[in-house]
Amino acid sequence: MLEPQSYTTLKRELRERMIADRALLDQLRSEIRPLRDGVQRIQARTATSISVVGTDGGNNRVQFDPYLVQIIRVVDSSDNEYCLEAVTPTTSIGELSARQFCSDGSPETALGEMMEYLGVRDLVRLSHMIRNNDGAPASPSWVQVYRELVEWAILFKIVRDKDFGTDVLVIHDGLLRSKVFAGELFRRYMDGLREGIEKQRRQRRRIYLAGMAKHSKVLARYRLAMALEGVLATTYPAYVEVPRDVEERAYQWAEYARGDDYGLDGEANKFVAGKMFFVKFGSSPHDPIWPVDIFLPQTSDAQTILGCMLADAINGFPVPFYPLALQRAHENAALVDFDFDVLQDEIFEGIRYSLEDEGFALDVFRLQNPDPSAMRYD
Repeated sequence: MLEPQSYTTLKRELRERMIADRALLDQLRSEIRPLRDGVQRIQARTATSISVVGTDGGNNRVQFDPYLVQIIRVVDSSDNEYCLEAVTPTTSIGELSARQFCSDGSPETALGEMMEYLGVRDLVRLSHMIRNNDGAPASPSWVQVYRELVEWAILFKIVRDKDFGTDVLVIHDGLLRSKVFAGELFRRYMDGLREGIEKQRRQRRRIYLAGMAKHSKVLARYRLAMALEGVLATTYPAYVEVPRDVEERAYQWAEYARGDDYGLDGEANKFVAGKMFFVKFGSSPHDPIWPVDIFLPQTSDAQTILGCMLADAINGFPVPFYPLALQRAHENAALVDFDFDVLQDEIFEGIRYSLEDEGFALDVFRLQNPDPSAMRYD
């Protein structure tokens, strides 16, 4: 605990630093000020909204060395389940790659279908962040990459193959950009999405695609400057397009702000499939602002897409002015409470089965306190 004298000293130091760094805030305000003239009102439109969400890795990981089991599960806002599998860091990458295809070589999973379209048969070639681990220690981080690839594959399949009965807004959980794909594969992935949307249009169905994030480095950087400059301080739902150079200043790696509409040093866009907008769905100047990516080929349809999203966000619950489809998908995907208890019991049963005659030792182990140091908080 800080002593009163230390608190006074720290308060003085902080105030001096804020005064010295005032020029930084002034710079941010000058960068964001032009956006005031680009704010546009959102007109609500009626459309079906669907969102696809994968289980959060932090909420379904059972910490039990040496297994560290993680559940890969992807569902949509209507509680349709597209993927359910268990993976550990020691799972063979080669076997996991083979699992995506049938014995005759045809795709068996959504990930397999995406891999076939992209012309790869191995996860190592699909992502530079996944390496062969046969016979070698593996970093558990590759499981998160695999989870993201499965989510992108489900989105790919829905846009290209799902038979919709009406116009649909597909809301991706997160911005439409990724760095987990190897080489030019994400560009080819974007081409596949574009083909799927065009195919649906020929069948007289409009598929709109957008990505929405809870947080963004761009929004975090400029949030205070926007409040001071009155950007999106409207009494009606509104949005504003975020210039690429504003995005670029917020990211450590400039290529994460590069789109087909904005090149850097002549290098092609390999990571970005969306154009960012700041969006406010509420009618109060103080309602939350969200970062939304609209699929690059559909940027000209921003008013229509955000109008469809507004109709869904107005009904948002329990988070106000946040798309209901996303909230339902998150609720459906979460493995918590009873589901998680059942999952954990099944994992212990699997361990007990593998131990055969030594299974009784597991029961003794489970009765032991895994963290005695936590008692200091009681």
